[in-house]
Order: sequence, then C-alpha cells, then structure tokens
Amino acid sequence: MRVKSVLTFAAAFVLATVVLAQGTGESKAKSAMEMAASRAVVMAASDLKWVDLDPVGAPGIKIVDLWGNHTTGAFGSLIKFPAGFFAPMHTHTNDYNVVVLSGTWINGPEGRPQIRLGPGSYMLQPGEGYRHTTTCDKASDCMIHVESKGKFDLIPVAEGTPPAKK
Repeated sequence: MRVKSVLTFAAAFVLATVVLAQGTGESKAKSAMEMAASRAVVMAASDLKWVDLDPVGAPGIKIVDLWGNHTTGAFGSLIKFPAGFFAPMHTHTNDYNVVVLSGTWINGPEGRPQIRLGPGSYMLQPGEGYRHTTTCDKASDCMIHVESKGKFDLIPVAEGTPPAKK
C-alpha cells in the first residue's frame, strides 16, 4: 500500500512538473513575441519627413532617413530625384547599396556605358574612386532606397581631372 502511494505521488509530481514546464514555455514564447513586436518600426508614407539634400550640391533632391542619419554616419534612406535630374561626374566616400523603387535611375561610370536601372534593380555603388554621373530619366521621377555604413556625401570631380591611380 505504501509503495502504491509513493508511486502515485511521484506520478502526480512528474505530471505537474510537465504541465508547469509547458506553461512556462508558452509564457516565454509569448514574452519573446511581445519583445519582438515592441522593436518593430512602422512608418506610413504620409508620416515621412522629407528634407532637401541640397547642402551637398544636389538641388531638387529630397531624402528621408529610415534609420541612422545620412549626415553623420551609417544610414538607410529613401531618396527622390525629379525627372530629368542630372548630377555631373562625382564620387562618394562610402559604398552605397542602392535599390531602385520607381522611375529609371541611370548610373554613368566614367569611361563606360551608362547603366539604366528600373524598379526592383539593385546596385552596389562603390565609394572612393568610383567616378560617375547620376541621372533620373526624363520620363518620370525616381525614388531609390540607399544604405551605407558611412555618411552620405557627394564629391564633385573637376572636369579634366585624371582618375586617381591605385
């Protein structure tokens, strides 16, 4: 009789432990989901605060930072170019990952044919030493998404300046 009572108690204890452990696992999963949801960032298009990019010598260009700050360091931004925009030969200090969202964005690498990129296109635009022009086709405005590990800049290349030797 005593053995039967001990076995019954042990079985009840194990069952209670399993049930509590499952409840704790569900609580942990729910807690992890709540923590992830609290880190979500949502920006409606109507809430974006577009500003002029003009201080770097690109009139008519608008930019909005989605994360980081394009004037001080790493960033992810949307940039709008008016139809027909043209930036003469220039470079940037940092590499840029570019995704074209709308319009036809045209990259003109020095000494090579222009690269025409439509919506959904991607380009890793090298920083230092990659001399190019930037154009938005005349047919429509352009919007691109840009990410970089460093701040945005635009360094004009004086006409007739030979490329830097590596």
